[in-house]
This record gives sequence, C-alpha cells and structure tokens, in this order.
Amino acid sequence: MNQKPQFLIAAPSSGSGKTTITQGLLRYLKNKGMHVQPFKCGPDYLDTKHHAWAAGNVSINLDTFMSSSEHVSNIYNKYSTDSEASVVEGVMGLFDGAKKMEGSSAQIAELLDIPIILVVNAKATAYSVAPLLYGFKNFYPGIKIAGVIFNFVNSESHYQFLKDACEDVGVTPLGYVPRNEGVNLPSRHLGLQITDATQYDSIIEKIASHISKTVDIEKLLEICSTPFQKQLQTTPKTKGNLKITVAKDEAFNFTYHENLSALNQLGEVSYFSPLQDEELPETDFLYLAGGYPELYLKQLSANVKMREAISTYCENGGKVLAECGGMMYLCDEIIDSKGGSYPMLGILKQKASMENMKLKLGYRKVIVDNQEYFGHEFHYSNLMEAENEFSIGEIYSARNKKMDTILFRKNNVVASYVHFYWGERNIMDLF
Repeated sequence: MNQKPQFLIAAPSSGSGKTTITQGLLRYLKNKGMHVQPFKCGPDYLDTKHHAWAAGNVSINLDTFMSSSEHVSNIYNKYSTDSEASVVEGVMGLFDGAKKMEGSSAQIAELLDIPIILVVNAKATAYSVAPLLYGFKNFYPGIKIAGVIFNFVNSESHYQFLKDACEDVGVTPLGYVPRNEGVNLPSRHLGLQITDATQYDSIIEKIASHISKTVDIEKLLEICSTPFQKQLQTTPKTKGNLKITVAKDEAFNFTYHENLSALNQLGEVSYFSPLQDEELPETDFLYLAGGYPELYLKQLSANVKMREAISTYCENGGKVLAECGGMMYLCDEIIDSKGGSYPMLGILKQKASMENMKLKLGYRKVIVDNQEYFGHEFHYSNLMEAENEFSIGEIYSARNKKMDTILFRKNNVVASYVHFYWGERNIMDLF
C-alpha cells in the first residue's frame, strides 16, 4: 500500500468557485509533470470534459444514485491505480444529495476514505466563517475536512481574519484566491460551454497561475497524501461481437465514459457525425446521445442523406437508444426558441420545442419489465403532440415521485429525455 495525494474538493454551496479552483489545480499538477486523475461527483457530463482539458486525462463520473457503492469504489480504484494524484470535484454543497446525504459528495468521500478540501466563498465575511467551518467539520464524523481554500478574498489582512477562524476551529488554512475577472470560466448553454479549445486552454493556464500565487498547493498535497491500495488484476471479460455506432460531434456529445467502456465490451464501437457525415456505418446498435441539437438545427435538417440513412435503419428494425437531444433528433421536427421549425428524422411523430423554455432536471429511476435502470434528466425543451401510445415503463424521481417523463419504444427504437447510466449493466437488456 503506497501513499499518494487524493482528495475531494467541496463547498458549502454551489457558486463558491469549486469548479474554477478544481480546474486550476488540475492544470497546475499537470504542468508539474504529474499524472493526475480527475473525477466528478454526480451526473454532470460537461464538467468531465473540462477536467479532461485541464488534466490531459479522461475524467470519470462517481455517482452513488445511478450506480452501486461497489461500482463507484471499483472505478475510482481502477482509474487511480496508475495516477500520481487523484482529484475529485464535488457536486452542489458538500452534504447535498438526492435525498438528504444520499449521493452527496460527503457520502462519496466517506466511501472512498479520502480527505476533503473545502472551498469557501468569503467575499462578505471574516471571522464569522468559524461557526460555518466548525459545523462542516463536526456535523458528520464519517468524513475529514483536511483544509480550506477561501475564494473571493482580495487582501492579506482579510485572509488573516479567516486564518484566525481556522486556527480556532482546528482546520488547516491553505490560502485564498483573489477575485480576477480574467480567469472566469465562460458561461454555457447548459452550464459550462464547450468552447474553443485554444481559448479555453489559455483561461485554464491563467487560473492555474492565479491560484498558485496565494494557495499553498504543496501543503495541500502533503496533508492529502493518504494510503492507496492498488487494484488487483482481474480476468478480462469476454468481448462481444456487436457492431455499435455512436453519434459524436458538436451536436451530440453528452456521454459517460463508463457507458462507452461498457459498449466496448459488447463489440466494436465506431463513431459518426450526424452533422457532417452522409452515410451511417453498418451497425447492430445505434446510440444517439444527448447534446446541443438546438444549436445546429439548420445543419442537421440540411443533411438529408444522413436523415434518410438513420430513418431507413430505424424503419428496418434497427436497434436504437436515443437520449434527450438524440430523442429530439428522432422527432418530426425541432422548433427553435423563436418558433422556427426544422424537419428532423420523423421516426417519432411528435415535435420537440425550445419555445417557452423551462428547466427540468433530476435523478430518475426507470422501471421496465420489472427491471430497474437509473439515469438523469436535464433539459429545457418540451415535447408537443407526444406519441403517448408508445410509452413503456414508469419513471420516478429520487424520492419515488412518479414523473410524466416518457420512455418511448417504437419497433426497436427506445427513446427518452433520460440520460441512462449503464456502467455496471448491459443496456441491451432494454431491448
């Protein structure tokens, strides 16, 4: 058993700056020549993309609602085995879960037995952070708050009050980050924008440089260096022989890395672009992932050859899983926020509309044929004239409230607003 820095970056609430600080730390460690493994608590499929940019290494979702605790422990161990440091970014506030602490960052830190670095927005407070730190340190004995980074602190004198609070509570102060408009991450369509790589890389470099001036990163690594047990080698699973095709371009890219790994176990995976390509590869299973089809409506609609190729595949009984944006692509048309209509595949005789946008999000439990599947819903669009007669199964929230979200099955096409997680099961069971 060896020692390595491994920690979870959390905050009392969203908006504290943990995402910015996480990406700065990832890039700082990468620039030091360290092989750093990033992770993200929860179902977010965008932060993982930005982690990968910052660390130069794929980022993995850890989610104890959508998957078992054993699965979370196994994939953390699997991807951390060859790393020199493992950095987990939390979700929302430290104790915020699907229900109380269930699925929270705190639960995952306890499961993995790793220390927590708390990021606190101290913009409008000083010594009053003492009771906040005391509460987070002592509320739940199953976790360890190893240190604190204070965000939005513009002077050493302000920081001194915060250090006093840390000393009285018994938490290690690791420094502070002054406000700097030049290191703000760009806003996004659904969170953080997948923007120009060169521009984004420049911002991450600035963040890394900015935080390293006033945060004691070496001290952070020292106090978070804890025992790590390498994963034992396991016998590889037998690989299947399916031909699997995955949509992947600017319009369709919301995927979980472990989902793709599971597909690779089922056969040979190839990728194509509904935006650019005109032919669909020969396939036994087509995965239309979620994404931003509403930003590329004209281009998607104009690619008639691809629309016809996928439609023909569906009409001939081809197996398809379409999630959120992928489901919208299967509709007769997508209507933009201004009421403009764009013809799509026409497999589902309904319309997807961006008019009167309203956010709908949350964990989902899907029950089909007495089997449970888990996933997440996150969209602003809505369905018009939905083909309810093709609805199957039942969909519930994390608190077991029945939802009006529909899971469609039409021939061998399965489609829904739900983004499924199948890292530890065979998604082909849906068919």
